[in-house]
Amino acid sequence: MNPNSKRREDYHHRSSLNLHRNHAFAAPAAALKGNAFMRIVGIVMVLCVSCGLAWAAHMYFSLHSAIDGQDGNTATSARIANKQPISVLILGVDQGIEGRHDKGNSDTLILATANPDKNKATMTSIPRDTLVNILGDPGDKYNMFRINSAYGVGGSSASMKTVSALVNVPVNYYIEVNMKALKNLVDAVGGVDVNVPFKFSYDWCDFHKGKQHLNGRHAVAYVRMRHDDPRGDYGRQMRQRQVITAVVHKAMSVNTLTNYRKLVKIFTKYVKTNLTFNDMLALAMNYRGCMDNLESGYIQGHDAWINGSSIQVASTAILQKTSDQLRTNLGLETEVLDNDETRLNKLNEERNSIKWKDPNAFTNYQIYSSVVSNDTNNGNSANDSNSNSSNNIFGN
Repeated sequence: MNPNSKRREDYHHRSSLNLHRNHAFAAPAAALKGNAFMRIVGIVMVLCVSCGLAWAAHMYFSLHSAIDGQDGNTATSARIANKQPISVLILGVDQGIEGRHDKGNSDTLILATANPDKNKATMTSIPRDTLVNILGDPGDKYNMFRINSAYGVGGSSASMKTVSALVNVPVNYYIEVNMKALKNLVDAVGGVDVNVPFKFSYDWCDFHKGKQHLNGRHAVAYVRMRHDDPRGDYGRQMRQRQVITAVVHKAMSVNTLTNYRKLVKIFTKYVKTNLTFNDMLALAMNYRGCMDNLESGYIQGHDAWINGSSIQVASTAILQKTSDQLRTNLGLETEVLDNDETRLNKLNEERNSIKWKDPNAFTNYQIYSSVVSNDTNNGNSANDSNSNSSNNIFGN
């Protein structure tokens, strides 16, 4: 027997073991390729998700900072957190428009209410020339004038107080938008589509009847034109509500999320509000159903000339109807209006034979002193020496 045969047998045995071991490692090569591919896909997915979360977080905190940076308040208000009915006064101020550089007046006043239990919202426009007692100035002195001047007297706070007293409803929040923001907001969301009621031109912008896409500049012209509208300021209010609604819908759409930087920049520069970011987030989550049942309207006034100035005077019946609608949507009991505006109407009906069905503009509507308001409120006849004298505020 060959003495090396045992060694050769051992060698072959070890070689076969090594070969078997090598096959064991080499056999699942295809599987390893598949696993590697899946690992790469997994890594890419993790990176994508991480980037998405980082982007979303950046957007969240940027918006958070932009909104809450105004007053440092970040908490959700109890009213919104508890899903209670709310009211919001939307103010469009005309500072910087048409060469203005002062504080400006509120070119747009819209009182919105939302009731999540009823899934109903209202949007009520208030004509800028509506005659009211301006509240919010030092001492809240008696000052009957156009409602748009309230902002010039005491900013959004005075506007909220004045509107609240006019229709006897609490005004919980405000959103104040500089009219410069409208152009930039519309451009940031890629323009808006509106249904133009009639053909007209304004500020070098042409509008045709029917559906039309508006950029920022055209949107500003669209909401500012008044004198060529057959319905005057009431037609303009309708166009304002059109554009505001369109901007809100576009701003909330997925396609405009990439423009959030522009929106944040515009919001920070041109928009003021006492709503916090958490308030807005809660509104978007819990009040969105209200927009599916939106009731839009306005306070109809009667033309009047007082001391040479054109004014809109709202009848007590119109104010009462508006108050009832708003209070009902806010879950409040209706109440008989008793304010400076209704008392002044009563005096003019009694002393000047004012007839609200008369289509002609009033020329004998007078503004009586606050003493008369106090007397009539106490049920006494007005015999004060100032009772027949009108304030000369329109001549100032």
